[in-house]
Amino acid sequence: MSNLLKKEYSEVSYISGPLLFLENAPDLAYNAIVRIKDAKGRERGGQVIDVSDKITMLQLFEEPSGLDLSTTTVNLVEDVARLGVSKDMIGRRFNGIGEPIDSLPAVVAEKRLPIGGAPINPVAREMPEEFIQTGISTIDTLLTLVRGQKLPIFSGAGLPANEVAAQIARQAKVIGEDTEFAVVFAAMGVTQRELTYFTQEFERTGALARSVLFLNKANDPAVERLLTPRMALTAAEYLAFEHGYHVLVILTDMTNYAEALREIGGAREEIPGRRGYPGYMYTDLASLYERAGVVEGLPGSVTQIPILTMPDDDVTHPIPDLTGYITEGQVYLERSLHTQGIYPPINPGPSLSRLMNNGIGKGKTREDHKGISDQLQAAYANGLDLRRLVAITGEDALSANDRLYLSFADDFEKYFINQGNADRGIDESLDTAWAILSKLPKSELTRLSRDQIDKYYGAKMDELWGSR
Repeated sequence: MSNLLKKEYSEVSYISGPLLFLENAPDLAYNAIVRIKDAKGRERGGQVIDVSDKITMLQLFEEPSGLDLSTTTVNLVEDVARLGVSKDMIGRRFNGIGEPIDSLPAVVAEKRLPIGGAPINPVAREMPEEFIQTGISTIDTLLTLVRGQKLPIFSGAGLPANEVAAQIARQAKVIGEDTEFAVVFAAMGVTQRELTYFTQEFERTGALARSVLFLNKANDPAVERLLTPRMALTAAEYLAFEHGYHVLVILTDMTNYAEALREIGGAREEIPGRRGYPGYMYTDLASLYERAGVVEGLPGSVTQIPILTMPDDDVTHPIPDLTGYITEGQVYLERSLHTQGIYPPINPGPSLSRLMNNGIGKGKTREDHKGISDQLQAAYANGLDLRRLVAITGEDALSANDRLYLSFADDFEKYFINQGNADRGIDESLDTAWAILSKLPKSELTRLSRDQIDKYYGAKMDELWGSR
């Protein structure tokens, strides 16, 4: 923030939780950044969230303890919330409002950009069509991530969403091109243990060298949680559209963000919507998610993986429900897979990538990718149906062909989904899929062409099964 303090305001009429009400300040603009000073000279940051002729409402970025109505003063710092951006942000760690927390000097800003972002003209948007490799077989093969897409991960309490997020940040890359790739990672409402995990994981694996981290802790003010993803996306847009980076933005956990939105809405005495969340939550979430994309005439791209925890594993909860409407698919982490020790516990059945077909095939991944994906999904669904049947009738009622599908479901989970922390390239993932499918008769592979079966059937089987 600039140190230039402009006009001073002192008519504070009321303080309620994180909100401060100021009289006779109609010239303060909505979203302006201010500095609040108490009688002892201590300063706090704040933001204008409502303006009228008589009352201006501010959100405090810190606790209001120690503020006295008669001695508190307010100074304008910025006409709108901004982030100082530079390529030197790569490799750095910041708090939720863009201040360095890695004991290094402040970044020398090349520009100061409004964190609200600039809306992308729909006519200027290009269709996302380029494959991003996450190194996770289930995502790359069945739920392919495409450059410019927004593909959320739906998790549940106790599931390893943080581990999956860190693995994607560590492994994600653009293949087949000499392009610059960066990760912008924003964590909202994380505990100190989670913050330590992310920091150590990024440093240990070397991922920090190409990453920008924004870390908002659980004990930080709720209003800061609302700024964190906007700070991250502003940095991502700058790197993408001014320096040509292909940027992957990982936002975790959007549930904590939405809870902060509800908390602030309650403090402002807004009329609540579904389950107490603000009625404008759809618009608010869309203002974040829609900042992903590829823009015509600009070299880079912004791709998003928002991660959210579904309360009580309820996919109809407002947060996953609204997120599903705005984004282009979803990746589900499955509790039953997790309890079996399978990692990452991604269930391909209810998962979906709506832009997958744009980013796969010859020249992008491999010519057999679409057929492999369809065949795996169909065979796994058949195997799961047979599991349910066996639970009722027992295996004696199964035909020899049914037993093959039952075995396929086990192998698919054990050797394909359950890859652990390995970084698999797309060719390795597809070859692993062929090795598992090759235990089924060729006549069952109806989603694959004869040429593909002749070329790949039985290939790599020795590598997968030879030691087992």
